[in-house]
Amino acid sequence: MRHRRALLPSFAVTALFLAAACSSAAPHTESPTTAGPGPRVTAGARTADGANRSLTVAAAPATVPTAAAGPPGTGQRAHRTTLTVSSYDSRTGRAVLSNRPSHQETSHTGTSRTGSSHTTPSPSSSPSPSGTSSAVPHRADVGDVIASAPAPGAPHGLLAKVTKVLGASDRGTEVQTEPATLNALLGDGTAKGAVPVDPSSFAVDKLLPDVKVSWAKAGDLRVGPEGATVPLGSLRLDVRAQVPTAEGAPTSASASVRGFVQVAPRVDFAYGGTRADATPGSAYLGVSGTWTSGWSVGGRAAASTGSPLRIPFARLHADPVLQVGPVPVVVDLDLTCYIQISGDGRATVDVEQSLRGAFTAGGTFGTSRGWTPVSSSDMTSTPVHASVSTAGSLKTTLGAEASVGLYGTVGVTADLAPYLRGEASGTVSGSTGTASGSSRAGRAKDGAAGAAWGVYGGVDLSGTLRLQLSVFGTPIVHRDTPLGALHREWKLAGGTL
Repeated sequence: MRHRRALLPSFAVTALFLAAACSSAAPHTESPTTAGPGPRVTAGARTADGANRSLTVAAAPATVPTAAAGPPGTGQRAHRTTLTVSSYDSRTGRAVLSNRPSHQETSHTGTSRTGSSHTTPSPSSSPSPSGTSSAVPHRADVGDVIASAPAPGAPHGLLAKVTKVLGASDRGTEVQTEPATLNALLGDGTAKGAVPVDPSSFAVDKLLPDVKVSWAKAGDLRVGPEGATVPLGSLRLDVRAQVPTAEGAPTSASASVRGFVQVAPRVDFAYGGTRADATPGSAYLGVSGTWTSGWSVGGRAAASTGSPLRIPFARLHADPVLQVGPVPVVVDLDLTCYIQISGDGRATVDVEQSLRGAFTAGGTFGTSRGWTPVSSSDMTSTPVHASVSTAGSLKTTLGAEASVGLYGTVGVTADLAPYLRGEASGTVSGSTGTASGSSRAGRAKDGAAGAAWGVYGGVDLSGTLRLQLSVFGTPIVHRDTPLGALHREWKLAGGTL
């Protein structure tokens, strides 16, 4: 397990991710219909010769064999191999490949290696595309494409083509490489799956002192102050922070935010087989999962510069490895959680809200439309308590900047931002509570008429689908595609006089 500033377990995050309470329809795809996000790929797809080329998609085991495929025309389809990446220099593209004994596995960190002699397998000994056969010895040759889990010098895994064999030493065989694409390994195979991300695999960098991390995974392993209550497969971040108040505000108006985000992320992956022009018929990469959050805002906060004030409180990173047939596919998940404040420093609010739902974010490729974004969410909100007093406005966001990609390249970036907003006109005080289900507006001062107050919840989503998803072997488009600005807001409480 990697060294981390805080030992953790999606976004999202997964990401992953914070979810938008709005959706855009999934783009048209050209593959046969099955359930789930992304391109639709038939699980039992067959080629023209009648061979079944469907590849399973699953979480990689703790030890991940390297995969290799020979140059086109050699008949060497992707297979597990005893080659390991002993070292890699991303600046020069040089790598040292070792050949371990067949009984030895390679860990995610790539630290297991030997100097065994190289042997070349016979074509009949190569495992099937499903990756069920055991690893076989293999010599690195010019034109070979290799895919490795994270290894020394390649913390995000390695997907490369051998362009020159430089020589052998007691460390292994040194080769010159250049970047490769997944279609060189997956070929005419098809794959589709959603794999949960182990919450314990995230590294967390706490940026504020009062951030707590909890997670729970199978085997009744739970970590953190809320570990006993976090559902299996979920990651939770609790945060409490003081936020700036307006200049001259009384001490009693000091502002604070506290809350939590809880997510059970999954990585969604699909590949639709290689076409006659050597490009994939379809492809998809994204993150989905379930989302729960709850937070409260109290006091009279303000952005000191007049523009929204963003306060990051945690950075998270994970490199989950998917096993797509015999090929290890390394996914990069990054998430920066933040608090954002905007307001005029006059309104004093006391608001609590909880959110629950599901989300999907990613990019899909089809031959007629190229890469197009996918984003959707289904969120429900429950106001716990809401009040606002004095005229003014305040908006607080508990959001996340997230990205997902392959082998260290960014494919999709998103800024997902659930928020709470309170405002009042005139000089008015109002509140509501869930105990009685009633709301009341306070008395207007100084004879103000028509004074009103309101408290709102909402979610914003913006982001970019980036050209680096060409790692699938799709045509490169030298521009980024916006996800589109999605917005939804709902009223939690309010009143008029």
